[in-house]
Amino acid sequence: MNLPEELKYTKDHEWVRIEGDTAVVGITDFAQGELGDIVYVEVDTLDDNLENEAVFGTVEAVKTVSDLFMPIEGTVTAFNIALEDTPEVVNTDPYGEGWIIKVAITPESDHSHLLDATAYKALIEG
Repeated sequence: MNLPEELKYTKDHEWVRIEGDTAVVGITDFAQGELGDIVYVEVDTLDDNLENEAVFGTVEAVKTVSDLFMPIEGTVTAFNIALEDTPEVVNTDPYGEGWIIKVAITPESDHSHLLDATAYKALIEG
């Protein structure tokens, strides 16, 4: 399983790459594997300021629909529009072209709940 060391992770299986005051967010390799073939990604929270763990969208796979949770408090500033035509890229490249949203991080946002790769690996291995 692919768990890039430079990323942070959540217990809800999202990954976060912090770039200054912006966070790039997607779902983990583990999550896309559990979901199966992804057929649709919906984000209707563009420009919304959301609390940590608020639902920011959904991922629809062949067999299920799963909510996506904000890993960090902030405003959703971008949605990866490429996912409208090719949602399966979340399966094939979850940490690269399969990113889902970008977030302007709220300055006072607490990041202490985010897991490093080792802690996330321990979580999914039980």
